[in-house]
Amino acid sequence: MNIREVLRQTVVSIAAHKLRSFLTMFGIVWGITSVILLVGLGKGFSRDQKERLKTIGVDLAIIWGGRTSEQAGGYAAGRPVQLSIRDAYTIKNEAYLIKTVSPELRRSVAEVSRYNAASRPVRGVWPDYQRFRSLKVQEGRLMTDDDETEGRRVVVLGVESRDQLFPGRPAIGETLTMNGSPYIVIGVLEKKKQNGSYGSGPDNTQLFVPYPAMARDFPPLEGPGIFKGWISNLVVEVADPEQHEKAMHQIYQILGREHHFDPTDKDALFIWDTLDGSKLVERIFDVMTIFFGAVALMTLSLGGIGVMNIMLVAVTERTREIGVRKSLGATARDIRNQFFAESAALMIISGAFGLGIGVGICLLVRNLQLPDIVPHPVISPLAIIESLLTLGLITVGAGMYPAQRAAALSPIECLRQE
Repeated sequence: MNIREVLRQTVVSIAAHKLRSFLTMFGIVWGITSVILLVGLGKGFSRDQKERLKTIGVDLAIIWGGRTSEQAGGYAAGRPVQLSIRDAYTIKNEAYLIKTVSPELRRSVAEVSRYNAASRPVRGVWPDYQRFRSLKVQEGRLMTDDDETEGRRVVVLGVESRDQLFPGRPAIGETLTMNGSPYIVIGVLEKKKQNGSYGSGPDNTQLFVPYPAMARDFPPLEGPGIFKGWISNLVVEVADPEQHEKAMHQIYQILGREHHFDPTDKDALFIWDTLDGSKLVERIFDVMTIFFGAVALMTLSLGGIGVMNIMLVAVTERTREIGVRKSLGATARDIRNQFFAESAALMIISGAFGLGIGVGICLLVRNLQLPDIVPHPVISPLAIIESLLTLGLITVGAGMYPAQRAAALSPIECLRQE
């Protein structure tokens, strides 16, 4: 029996049992579609979280003063470590593994515009901070080195701050009175999809001014541990991600010398490392994607079991047909090829439909406006390859056993069947 004849009989057999063939194929279609969609959603979640983490900054470390846990240089353990603007300059001048650094001074002060008033957090920073914290303007400009050097009274608004202080009105060039001092609005930041922050909240809610201006016009309120030059924290950008750990050790060495604590005393500083956070998030979503993929492949495997079951039923139903064909000269190989071709056809046709539906849904959803918590699925070539390989294995497994069973039937036993 040639291939053309096998294919013709396969089409006739499938057409003769349309509903049963459709229901059998539906399991495979659903399985392939599930693999592409679930893996795509997992990849989409991972990509979305990475992009959101980038809004905080790439390869950054945010450093707060801690409390020593060891004795060092004649100083007792348990001392608080208070960071100052001097630490920022020392790191800038000595830490060769650090690309850039900025102090950060944070306060909530009264802000009054011509249209509204607020009491939102203000951050005093150096201009480089805007680059490595991924601050981009949708209107106006960012702070410059001249603004920093001259201590100019200029301010960049987060988008939510702009909406409150200048509701529905232009903000650029307007005067904003902050703690009694007049500041000129020079920029409004792009809205960030930010699900993490530190300190006083997301960047959309903040106001940013040059550090010298803030230290001069509204320094931190005096209190225990607060002194002239005190800062809330330091933000550093590592020069080479491959030497991230060495850079953090260098920070401990420099600040340990300045504040008289042992560089191995990890409690002396509290450091939020965005690189470690990024790796942790990546691992979490990789595991989630693997879980989604495994569930989808199990669904596909169950569809294969359904095909095997239907083909075994077909062998039972067509026992007499098998006997007649063998009596007329059909070989066991012809019978095996026929039943294997029918199961393979069901698999291939349904696999093609499932692949098309899965990819089509991903492409369709990519162009839709979804809520922030729902990511756009990513078409994963690896998921497509895995689903096709699994489909191939299922085709061999689910098709060969019923075909071999049909081929092994004796013509005499088959003809005895009613």
